[in-house]
Amino acid sequence: MTASAPSPHVPVLLEEVIAALELSPEDLIVDGTFGAGGYTRAILAAGATVHAFDRDPSALANADGWAELAENPPRLVLHRRPFAEMADALAQQGIDQVQGIVLDIGVSSMQLDQAERGFSFAGDGPLDMRMDPDLPSAADFLNAADETEIADVIYQYGEERQSRRIARAIVAARPLSTTGELARIVRKATGHKPHDKKDPATRTFQAIRIHVNGELDQLREALGAAERLLAPGGRLVVVAFHSLEDRIVKRFLREASGQVGGGSRHLPLTEQPPTTFSRPAKAVRAGEAELARNPRARSAILRAATRTQAPARKEVIHG
Repeated sequence: MTASAPSPHVPVLLEEVIAALELSPEDLIVDGTFGAGGYTRAILAAGATVHAFDRDPSALANADGWAELAENPPRLVLHRRPFAEMADALAQQGIDQVQGIVLDIGVSSMQLDQAERGFSFAGDGPLDMRMDPDLPSAADFLNAADETEIADVIYQYGEERQSRRIARAIVAARPLSTTGELARIVRKATGHKPHDKKDPATRTFQAIRIHVNGELDQLREALGAAERLLAPGGRLVVVAFHSLEDRIVKRFLREASGQVGGGSRHLPLTEQPPTTFSRPAKAVRAGEAELARNPRARSAILRAATRTQAPARKEVIHG
């Protein structure tokens, strides 16, 4: 393999992800969240071909100059599309099966570290939070939505008990334009003190980001697409970073592997659909060595399962 430009960071649980994919050189793998390209680089190093997806054009720019793009046929194919559309995108290229799919859910460290992207309140920046620049921004949402909708988003996606108080304060302070403004409003509304251990703005920022980018709906659709795309024996590997994401992945794999209960004893038994994934492997978390290098890995949890020969389910229900 021809060497490519160095990767700007090592992704979370890299060794564990590569082990879970069980790669062979002839494999076709989908990296649904290209980001800085860390997973893709390791997959290419194993000799496999990668179709990489990202809806953030700045992320795909990280692959500029990679030798695999120029091979004939290319071993790296880039798609500026959300991973929820992977099945449609590959069908357009005549591909109906792949041997592995990896999804690293949530916001990337690159996006968090760029104040101008507005994902974090660590540095003041525009109230943006978009992974796809064609979407409405966080400011667009907060300055136009009614108080009830804002409160519901903060409660549902941030699990914030004081969501209604925060929403009321946001509406009273409009228009908002920067991350610093939003963080100050949340802290004041929740009675935050400088010595408090956790900044309450974290939950509100998470909630608004998830809403702006439709992240949980995208994840649900991507899991269904993965079930349709994976060949028998293919591997699905998902790294999630908070409970809302992980709950969806865990429920999907439980249902797909036939681990969900059979219903009430007062109702007639119904035929259970064939299992489309084997029983998932035990969830994996980062070890102490990785946590010492990268504290952001602390919340990461990896779940993996193998596709069976059963046809994909017509209806897939996720938690």
